[in-house]
Amino acid sequence: MHSPAQQIASVALVVRDYDEAIDFYTNKLLFTLLEDTQLEKGKRWVQVAPPNTSGMSLILAKASTEEQRNAIGNQTGGRVFLFLQTNDFWRDYNRMKEKGVTFTQAPREEDYGTVVVFQDLYGNKWDLLQLTSQ
Repeated sequence: MHSPAQQIASVALVVRDYDEAIDFYTNKLLFTLLEDTQLEKGKRWVQVAPPNTSGMSLILAKASTEEQRNAIGNQTGGRVFLFLQTNDFWRDYNRMKEKGVTFTQAPREEDYGTVVVFQDLYGNKWDLLQLTSQ
């Protein structure tokens, strides 16, 4: 009997505006814009991902209700939301700092690797992480 093969392909990130979110992810984090397709009623299918990845992508989903607008920047109640794993922590940390990304703390060494918390343009918290095993 074969086990099912599954993976999380994408995560929706509620944003205020498509274009400002695309600008942040592609110009500050250097993600790749995978798709930007116009849908009905002003909606768009916007998909971004870190460069050279075959893993999960983000779907930038423009808030369309008051409830969704209230979740912008706080999709996880203030906890770290997403984890951006890298093979060169200091390269990416320094590049992100130069591009004006907001860090909430200084980088630190943990048993599992080097990590720092940063915020996206809306205040969602992310970890930039290089695992020790890399």
